[in-house]
Amino acid sequence: MIQHLQQGQGFLLNATSYDRQGRAHIQLYLASEQGPLRLEISDQQPLFFVLSSELPAALQALTTPPARYQDLPLKTFQQQAVSALYFTTIEQHQQAAKRLQQSGFSCFEHDIKLHERFLTERFCYGSLSYQGRLKPHSHFPCLQQVKIKACQYAPSLSVLSLDIECSEQGQLYSIGLATKDYQRVLMIGQEQPASTPISWVENEYALLKKLEQEFAKLDPDIIIGWNVINFDFRLLAKRAALHGIKLLLGREQSQLRWRERSDNPQNGFVSLPGRVVVDGIDALKSATYQFDSFSLEHVAQQLLQRGKLVDEVGDRMAEITHNFQHDKPQLAAYNLEDCQLVLDIFQHTQILDYLCLRSQLTGLMLDRSGGSVAAFTNVYLPKLHRAGYIAPNLSRDFIADSPGGYVMSSKPGLYHNVLVLDFKSLYPSIIRTFKVDPLGLVEGLAEPEQAIEGFRGGKFSRDKHFLPGIIEQLWQQRDQAKANHDKARSQAIKILMNSFYGVLGSTGCRFHDPRLASSITMRGHQLMQQTAEWIRQQGHEVIYGDTDSTFVWLNQQLSADQAQQIGQQLAAGINQYWREKLATEMQLESHLEIEFETHFSRFLMPTIRGSETGSKKRYAGLDAHNKLIIKGLETVRSDWTELAKHFQTGLLERVFSDQDPRAFVLETIAKLLEGEYDSQLVYRKRLRRNLADYVKNVPPQVKAARLADQQNQALGKALQYQNKGSIDYLITLNGPEPLAYQHSHIDYQHYLDKQLRPIADAILPFVGLDFEQISSAQLGLF
Repeated sequence: MIQHLQQGQGFLLNATSYDRQGRAHIQLYLASEQGPLRLEISDQQPLFFVLSSELPAALQALTTPPARYQDLPLKTFQQQAVSALYFTTIEQHQQAAKRLQQSGFSCFEHDIKLHERFLTERFCYGSLSYQGRLKPHSHFPCLQQVKIKACQYAPSLSVLSLDIECSEQGQLYSIGLATKDYQRVLMIGQEQPASTPISWVENEYALLKKLEQEFAKLDPDIIIGWNVINFDFRLLAKRAALHGIKLLLGREQSQLRWRERSDNPQNGFVSLPGRVVVDGIDALKSATYQFDSFSLEHVAQQLLQRGKLVDEVGDRMAEITHNFQHDKPQLAAYNLEDCQLVLDIFQHTQILDYLCLRSQLTGLMLDRSGGSVAAFTNVYLPKLHRAGYIAPNLSRDFIADSPGGYVMSSKPGLYHNVLVLDFKSLYPSIIRTFKVDPLGLVEGLAEPEQAIEGFRGGKFSRDKHFLPGIIEQLWQQRDQAKANHDKARSQAIKILMNSFYGVLGSTGCRFHDPRLASSITMRGHQLMQQTAEWIRQQGHEVIYGDTDSTFVWLNQQLSADQAQQIGQQLAAGINQYWREKLATEMQLESHLEIEFETHFSRFLMPTIRGSETGSKKRYAGLDAHNKLIIKGLETVRSDWTELAKHFQTGLLERVFSDQDPRAFVLETIAKLLEGEYDSQLVYRKRLRRNLADYVKNVPPQVKAARLADQQNQALGKALQYQNKGSIDYLITLNGPEPLAYQHSHIDYQHYLDKQLRPIADAILPFVGLDFEQISSAQLGLF
């Protein structure tokens, strides 16, 4: 019976390719207009390219010939003709590439997966329209003989938040599940009254089977959680294996699979066909969120101003186990609140909107963390093919690194009326203006007479390039997103645009070439230096420059309105200068745009500690709204104490308002020595390695962590610090001690010398004062 064609639009959840019955297959799961859907494609063959001049020898070197091969109107960046070798199965494709490489042949684009090539060559990123025939006798909607093409489709995705509670040994207690309109905890134990909706089960085996039933009923597209892959799903897979269960949590009753990373067994990948697992920590990091700690408690407090439902925050495991044994309704409430916190964080940050937009811009899957190189390749490669080129392989030949962003030596001092002028998206605008592009480099070197001069020998074609156009299109989309107050889209585009320089500068990218990255960063140096010189010619002094920001001291008495007017005039003048200069000297249209960003009525540029040289990336100022802005100083660094932050802020406020700070300094010292600031003396630092890996250099946080776990072991508690983490500790007369197990008296002299003195020495000399002289009289009283 001939099935009628069905068509529609959908959003890609999973894409895989595999061999079955002697041929390669592609499988795509979509969230579609009609609900979840699977697409099967079986008419695609994996391929790679070899040099046409080497084709006869390559064919002879293969023990199993390709399904077919043919010359193509494509060439390498070295202008060499290539031929494509097609294979029936993925395994044959991989074995052939391996054999040829071992024999000294170059195999181009052999590492591009079949499903990735199928999608990107059709410019299908995230959303796609489909057409195919319904697979007969299938219980799940499935289309075969599928054709796809690009489209714009806004998905409506169902989201389930999951969180498990367990013993220290990993035995499951309960599993919390929450959606926007559903909440339930699956709990081992006898039924008892509870305000939280609970499904009671007899044992762990029944708990896992109940979880399968809930997944089948709720049928989520997305599962979210906190460290949900490397903790929750890893433990679920482990407990299921212990019971001999194939945990069927994917669509079509497919099995949950968790596999370890080869380089880090503690971390891994989870596979749930037809569903996507998104970890909250990875998702926020991909959107450039930064926190002192990415614990759920800390992030929830920062974003939602609430946290976990637990009394003993320092010993949650003990309370969880106690509640499982004595107060299961309370454990259920705690479990469910963790689910709800994650849901609310996702809602508050619009992080799923961001991930969907990132997918639609680049083809990256929702659960992909990082992936800047893959995103660039997805966007760039199909355009490159249509220009008649194939991509190069990763190269080990390039040694020269490109320099980083421009940082000018600062002029330390305490200033009135400092302006900050920022180049808007400097690196993307350099790419647009000077046509920095992989294909443009190839074509520019081939025809150097008409090319745009880059750096380190780079030359770029004026009309044969893709990246400047990609940037321009993204720029326009971002401007529209800003106009529509669409923060998620604006952020996604900004991150993507700014990643392009990093990609081109990364040796992990197949398009890496030092001439590309250097033609961006070194052009940035040139722009910043010449901009500073132009400002000086207008009679103003440049006291600092950093990547894309220029700090200008007006050196005259001005009102805020007058200072801002000068800032606007300077920005307009600089933009006009570059438009005229580039048009005249290089026949280029300038896309550079500098903006007047901030007027600081008072501004401090400190010296490097223990030196008279001006610091870099460290300053403080009072902006037009009388708000204290601090960059790079101790107040904004997580490894300094609350006392340091309190002291620095207080000093700056007094100095900027022309108050005498001596009374404040003396009061702070007195209160420190009298113990009034004890709660502000806690250091919180990360353990970047496992505890046992610290052998020669043992910093204070490691000593404190070892003491803490020695005490934990003595008390029969779980060891907390063996595998990285963060620890709170104090410096005592007996050295560093963990906050939870502090026994010795606090070493106040340490905090005076290492926290107060360095801050004071960076500020007080600018108002003619000396911390040593101020403090000596006070210290004589103790």
